[in-house]
Amino acid sequence: MVHNLDDVDRGILHALQADAREATAADMADMVETSASTVRNRIDYLEEGVIRGYHPELDYEEAGFELHLFIVCRAPTAKRTELAKKALELPGVVSVRELTTGAHNIHIEVVAVDSDAADEARVGIENVTDLEIESTQIINNLHVQPFNHFGKDVIKD
Repeated sequence: MVHNLDDVDRGILHALQADAREATAADMADMVETSASTVRNRIDYLEEGVIRGYHPELDYEEAGFELHLFIVCRAPTAKRTELAKKALELPGVVSVRELTTGAHNIHIEVVAVDSDAADEARVGIENVTDLEIESTQIINNLHVQPFNHFGKDVIKD
């Protein structure tokens, strides 16, 4: 089901992406010029499909995971989803992206406390039948931001 988002929804999504932990219904209501109860109702509605969850942004290095890897793999298209799910179950794997085009159609993000744990994660991936590692890189820094098209233009400061 596709949700038709209006300016209030987009403003709420923008505020949640910017800081879901501190965003209150009252503050968001002020930003999108509606009531706090409307904001709470809209969030309930958005949680039925648009909002998948609320996740902390982690600094893996600060948490003792000194290695952050990006592993590019090749998988048969017909088995791509199955193999992605198997890879996600492996120790150290924090995300798996399936690409619809190109030969390198599975991208795996791994965190590890040291090079031995990184090697174990890599071996685990190599042991997934039909999943072939093409390259492995160490991530130096990861920069992310909220998708600003969700309401940056409709919120009131």
